[in-house]
Amino acid sequence: MLTLGVEEEYLLVDPRDGAPVPLAAEVLATAGLAPALREQEAQHELLQAQVETATPVCEELAEVQRHLARVRGGLSVAAARHGCRVVAVGSAPFDAEQPVGVTDVARYRRAERQAPLLVDDLLLNGMHVHVGIANEEERVAVLGRLRPWLPVLVAMAANSPYRGGTDSRFASWRTVEFDRWAVSGPPPHFADAADHRARLHALEESGVIADRGQLYWHARLSARYPTVEVRAADVQLTVADAELLAGVIRGLAASALLAARAGRLWPVPSEELLRGATWHAARTGLTGSLVSPLTSRARPAAEVVAELWEYAAPGLAAAGDAERVAALWRGFTREGNGAQRQRRWYAEGGRQGLTEQLLASTMSPGPGTPVS
Repeated sequence: MLTLGVEEEYLLVDPRDGAPVPLAAEVLATAGLAPALREQEAQHELLQAQVETATPVCEELAEVQRHLARVRGGLSVAAARHGCRVVAVGSAPFDAEQPVGVTDVARYRRAERQAPLLVDDLLLNGMHVHVGIANEEERVAVLGRLRPWLPVLVAMAANSPYRGGTDSRFASWRTVEFDRWAVSGPPPHFADAADHRARLHALEESGVIADRGQLYWHARLSARYPTVEVRAADVQLTVADAELLAGVIRGLAASALLAARAGRLWPVPSEELLRGATWHAARTGLTGSLVSPLTSRARPAAEVVAELWEYAAPGLAAAGDAERVAALWRGFTREGNGAQRQRRWYAEGGRQGLTEQLLASTMSPGPGTPVS
């Protein structure tokens, strides 16, 4: 059994118009007193209109659902006491009335000094899925086998089409915006654990990064836990969407581990192809074509997603998640990913309609939710 842990980042907004509000300190102080939340379960993020949460280590996928629903609920109650709301959206759809300040934490202040214009634009929220794998060599092998599928995950998880009141023309604007940092985007290919350690040490010694927290790759080995941490996904609109992505990622990781133990080879796409495939996936989401990891050719998105499902199938079966994830996927495909839903809501109701739907979705179980 590969364990799971999920981190989510949320935006604090004014419920009247969806504008970000810098009330993280107040909301977190109130949340710390809430019986629904455990100590240190909700924390500050880079900007003062964001909060971050993390589930405990989970063995069953249903545990992820229960913890995310509990945490979102506790934060929602705390935010309401300060006149704001929590929304699970990959980028701020509308501008704040005034600039949102950086949280007063040393590493965040350092980032602000390094790149103030980049930091100002980082009202971006992701979902990070940790898959527990005890052996370091196997973690590196799984990372390499996950690498070709990361653009497909970007497309599936796209939930950030709007930025500053404008349609970015990307399904995941967060991906494009965040990948401007020095060490970001798809991870490189590592030959083995020794190669991984040596190259990360070289990055730190070079002064390009201050610490391993600045490795903003779409997947990496966690510096704190014995996990592979997949960071490719925008934060998901509903608990069901988040549970689905967590299940898919564990399924891919489990399949990758089975393949590594069997000594099966895997595609090693070039860095330029993988970066191009990621940019393309962020632009089109699930509505156009994606680059197939198997053929390195653009194909209809549905066909490439089907390839991902075929690869993940052994891992989903091994984890006992196949039926649950299939039910979640059926609901997800009926509604579309977050970017598709947001564009539909904006077309139907404008700014107010989008704001109302974002507020409701964050607290919604979501489409296709199985009974825990």
